[in-house]
Amino acid sequence: MQFGYWLPIFGGWLRNVPDEGMSTSWDYVRQLAQRSEEWGYSLTLIAELYLNDIKGQEAPALEAWSTAAALAAVTKELEIMVAVRPTFHNPALLAKQAANIDLIAPGRLSLNVVSSWWRDEATKYGLHFEEHDDRYARTKEWLDVLTGVWEKDHFTYEGKYYNVTDNVLQPKPAKKPFLYAGGESEAAKNLITTQCDGYVMHGDSPEQIGKRIADMRRRREEKGLPPMKFGVAGYSIVRNSEQEVKQELDRITNVQASAAGYGNYQQWLAGTQLEQQVSLQDYSVSNRGLRTGLTGTPAQIQDRIAAFEEVGVDFFLLQTSPQLEEMQRFSEEIINVLA
Repeated sequence: MQFGYWLPIFGGWLRNVPDEGMSTSWDYVRQLAQRSEEWGYSLTLIAELYLNDIKGQEAPALEAWSTAAALAAVTKELEIMVAVRPTFHNPALLAKQAANIDLIAPGRLSLNVVSSWWRDEATKYGLHFEEHDDRYARTKEWLDVLTGVWEKDHFTYEGKYYNVTDNVLQPKPAKKPFLYAGGESEAAKNLITTQCDGYVMHGDSPEQIGKRIADMRRRREEKGLPPMKFGVAGYSIVRNSEQEVKQELDRITNVQASAAGYGNYQQWLAGTQLEQQVSLQDYSVSNRGLRTGLTGTPAQIQDRIAAFEEVGVDFFLLQTSPQLEEMQRFSEEIINVLA
């Protein structure tokens, strides 16, 4: 089992706590990334949102791709998984940018291909916003171009959304970046099992995650493609007693409709197609992380991780708060014990 984490480009993960002691700064994320390598974490996911989804639209947020390039230069082993939204990037230009970062950190760059769900963000930055299935049709072509220019020169492509003529991309990446994606709609699952290498999921129980993995494996096998990697988001609370865990849960889940991120929550529900209803409590810590159940004593969390491993999970993408302190605690109590 591998352990990764979301880079806190939003200054935290709690929608009801304005200041989590995690500054929205390069100094903080650099320190976190470098320390995480020492603590046994293997990858970090850098979300791509130009507005702050957690603390409210007017709060600061770091830009994903410039942050990724900087982290590539100051880390040694960490896989840098950068979110990318096809509606925001020309695929051939993004392929060039990604190839350069992969040469800075040879073989350590991966992409998490994300469908854009936030209409307000697109309009505030002057970008076209497409409906759900249209976004996936565009993403299919976007991935065709991306992988095409990575794999060969003099690449030409004619599609509905993108046209590339006799493209030459040099230097090429040290290793073709691994492509992850997530999504629960039929359009998403069909695209991901055809064109991606890994599937990342919102938090849920081992039983539900196991069903999703089995479904995706079946789809993949029917296409005659190699096995995928599977990751799950989770919010971690490691404490010495169940009473301490309950106190922390009470502190972080009392989100009210007046919270700065509540309007974003409403837009997210309207712009996605989910298999299950999401409560406001689920949304309190982002990505349904509490459903994963990585909250408890060290022994309870170790047992929970074993249950996820049994159904086919390869890695976790963790959120914690405050992140430096809690990631170190998770490393000492969980990662080091399981190693």
